[in-house]
Amino acid sequence: MFKKLRVSLLLLALPAFIGATAYAPSYQCPGYKLGGLVQNDNSFSADLTLAGEPCNIYGNDITNLNLQVKINQGNSIRVQIIDKDQKQFQIPETIVEINSDSKLTGFADLSFNYVQHPSAGFGFQISRAGEVIFDTTGYPLVFEDQYLELISKLPHNANIYGMGETPDYFRRDSTNSTKTLWARDIGDPFRENVYGSHSIYMENRNGKFHGSYMHNSHGMDINLIDDTIQYRMLGGVIDISFFGGPTAYDVINAYTDFVGRPRKIPYWTLGFHNCRWGYKSIDEVDQVIANYSKANIPLEVMWIDIDYMDRTRDFTFDPVNFEINRIQDTLNNLHANNQKMVMMVDPAIQRNSSYGPYARGIQDDVFIKNQDGSNYVGQVWPGYTVYPDWFAPNVDKWWSNEFNMFFDQIELDGVWIDMNEVSSFCTGSCGSGIPEDVVPEWPWTIPNPPPPRTPNVNNTFLVPKYTINNHQNEISEKGIDTISVHANGLIDYHVHNLYGHMMAQHTSKFLKTRRPNIKPFLLTRSTFAGSGAYADHWNGDNASNWDNLHVSISSMLDFGIFGIPFIGSDICGFNGNTTEQLCGRWTQVGAFYPFSRVHNAKGQISQELYRWDSVAESARRALNVRYSLLPYYYTKHHIASTIGTPVARPLVFEFSNDANTFAIDAQFMIGEGILISPVVSENATTVDAYIPKGIWYDWYNYSPVVGMGQNVTLDAPINHVNVHIRGGSIIPTQTPGKTVEDSRKNNFTLIVASDENGNAQGELYLDDGITYDSPSSMIKFTFDGKTLVSSGSYGYNQNTCIEKVVILYGTDNCKQTTLNNVSLSLNCGWQIQI
Repeated sequence: MFKKLRVSLLLLALPAFIGATAYAPSYQCPGYKLGGLVQNDNSFSADLTLAGEPCNIYGNDITNLNLQVKINQGNSIRVQIIDKDQKQFQIPETIVEINSDSKLTGFADLSFNYVQHPSAGFGFQISRAGEVIFDTTGYPLVFEDQYLELISKLPHNANIYGMGETPDYFRRDSTNSTKTLWARDIGDPFRENVYGSHSIYMENRNGKFHGSYMHNSHGMDINLIDDTIQYRMLGGVIDISFFGGPTAYDVINAYTDFVGRPRKIPYWTLGFHNCRWGYKSIDEVDQVIANYSKANIPLEVMWIDIDYMDRTRDFTFDPVNFEINRIQDTLNNLHANNQKMVMMVDPAIQRNSSYGPYARGIQDDVFIKNQDGSNYVGQVWPGYTVYPDWFAPNVDKWWSNEFNMFFDQIELDGVWIDMNEVSSFCTGSCGSGIPEDVVPEWPWTIPNPPPPRTPNVNNTFLVPKYTINNHQNEISEKGIDTISVHANGLIDYHVHNLYGHMMAQHTSKFLKTRRPNIKPFLLTRSTFAGSGAYADHWNGDNASNWDNLHVSISSMLDFGIFGIPFIGSDICGFNGNTTEQLCGRWTQVGAFYPFSRVHNAKGQISQELYRWDSVAESARRALNVRYSLLPYYYTKHHIASTIGTPVARPLVFEFSNDANTFAIDAQFMIGEGILISPVVSENATTVDAYIPKGIWYDWYNYSPVVGMGQNVTLDAPINHVNVHIRGGSIIPTQTPGKTVEDSRKNNFTLIVASDENGNAQGELYLDDGITYDSPSSMIKFTFDGKTLVSSGSYGYNQNTCIEKVVILYGTDNCKQTTLNNVSLSLNCGWQIQI
């Protein structure tokens, strides 16, 4: 494999385009020189030594580094640049379980080439089939204790996707934009950092995708400017991996193989969910459930926000408005109708010695500390609060015990964890010095945050010399202090972005321990690389406006890249009052999110989908399509759990050579076979939808559309969302019921949508939808214009059958074959002549 590890010596001056704008602040730094090379078949290591006088631009230059390069099967390369003394923080593999020995094969062949530049020092290139796809040559490496910088060239106006979490259009602005990774509790500001931290990006270059992931938990800016991508990190090490594609799905497969595959979802989560913050009592919750039934809108899961808690304290119940026996009755009634319940739990624990979770946590010593060893005290909904330290030796025992006692009272179907960036309403340990027994009377009003403090600029862990683009007075604002201390001696500065991820790990562990063979449902707000192995995500506190409706599609597509495919935004918006028209159109989009839930904030108007007749009708129509497609959705989620492939997909992933698709984010696909073209602008009654080349069929009447690779104006009356089936697809559907379980009892229809050559194929995954050890079937359907064939593995005993087959033949409106009452088995292979 020596061909993959090449040595070059570039005797060139710095490139002319490197200037202060593109290359500030490090363009005068000396870089590093390479020596001590040790090379093996698929890896090598070397020493890197500072090549001149220290730069010390935002920290202290580290003189001696170690370079390690490993190539996995030729299709991924991991480059690690680590301080020789290993004092810099590296993410423990117990937190993000890196697969450093991938066995994936059959993808693009990557090679690594290092360069010693005469003035910029060490640099490297990653190439795919001779084309350089990542190139740091000519840009000095900066490696300081609190500032790392790595820069690579990009093509002009590159097609970049990923990096977040940030509400933005799907195709990133590669000419002048910054993506900041610093978990922050903030209501979805456009193009700013919010709850999660994901450095993975993908580029479509000449129809082929490649990707790169920076494995670093520190705050960072990723700048796209002047035809470069610039990583600027507040510490740690450089640990960057490259995935060669060439398809978008190959990149995501390799990435999720590296950081963790998406978890297997329980089938019922694919139903429709309802929630709001602000339900006043369990009586109101019961009425909402009844109203959905009365309106004939399917409701699978009823959620309850922090309203159920006694004075907003975790693991408690309001003794008046949400009395536990009444909640148990509601849960039992839901279960009797094949419906489910989910409740919220936050990480912040009220500091109150008479409050059991706090007292037991003190006994087990599980809370984050101040520098002086006292408990760090912030402020969230219950007032002054302490925070679980996920590094504490006893934290798992304590957390599981609190959850077990909670579940002993109410055996919920799933758990929702929120505010886990982690969030605080004050900056600093604002409760320190206030006696522990000072607990305000209920109901209390959370005081306005004190004015921004004057940060101690001499403490560079509170005020780093390099300022990431975090849009706050200081990086600790809206969270806990970066100098707060964890049990292993680390300050939060190094691990802030891991808090929500670690909370999800511990909560997932509880759920799997309590119900070992049951696929758990866990939703988290804050995420990191690999979080999809433990939890799902929603896009947080969005706003009720048309821009947020549009951007919700992009955010959904982002998380397909991030390895969290079960994703959605709050339908109709969370903050602010929605309108009838907006809510109706949002329902038509949200009905196709992988995670479909309406939710809004306290103090806003009610927006359950039955509140307006027109919205209710839109919900019935759109959810009827969704529930018909449940077998298709579940199949795509199963595939996501095995190879990472997203369920909701941008058109560019399917049509990577079609430049018209590169920036499309107002349409999306479910799997490879369903195209959704919704209305995302006010007062529109048509959609200018891009129809890629090929045959497409209208979902509702099967009429064909010949895609010419151009926009087509589609009618979109107020209750209609355009859905098309891609020619060449076989779509398994079931007659929709009022719940997922009801739907699963119905027989199947196969929609065989022929392409221009008369062919089609599809697949269907079957299991019990609940347990890990369920027998399963993976069935492949093929059609060649004359014969329909079912083949595959048949381990699951499916009690229903295919009772109907609809075959669509290209552009011939008159040539459509419907086979009724065919009773085709799903428990064995067969073929039929058409």
